[in-house]
Parts: sequence; C-alpha cells; structure tokens
Amino acid sequence: MNVQVIIWDLEDDLFGNVQHIAEHGVTIEEVEDVLLDPHSRQTTSRSSGERIMFGQTAEGRPLAVVFEHIDDNPLTIRPITAYEVED
Repeated sequence: MNVQVIIWDLEDDLFGNVQHIAEHGVTIEEVEDVLLDPHSRQTTSRSSGERIMFGQTAEGRPLAVVFEHIDDNPLTIRPITAYEVED
C-alpha cells in the first residue's frame, strides 16, 4: 500500500485520532511507521469491519492500525486507532 497522505486530527481534540492512539500508548510516529512500511499487512478487522494494517514500528514494536480509506488520488487515509499486538 503506497500511502501518500495521512490525516491527523488536532492534538488537543479530545475525540480525535491522536488522542485515541495515545490512550493505547501509541504515538503518531509509530502509526506512520506501520502505515508507510511496505512489509505491513492489510486486511479487514473482524470486530469493526474497518481496514486494518499489521506491522512493526522502526523499533520493532508490533502494532495494529485501524484506518479509513479517504481517497485514491493521492492515496489518503485517516487512522482511527492503533494498539500493540502480540508479535
């Protein structure tokens, strides 16, 4: 997946995606590591039906990143949440 644009909400938006991933102890940089890594694996979440990507951060932390597909040209996505998973 060749993501070109990642949409982030304002960091002080209490209901935004930045705050949501922070609640799971994940940073913006870690989410971007997974979304931009060509080795990450994309599938559909069994629980939500949303798209989900499994991969590792630059430090090797295994994450799942749930996201919305916004547009194809350029490929634009908006993370919904992210959390650590077992490797």
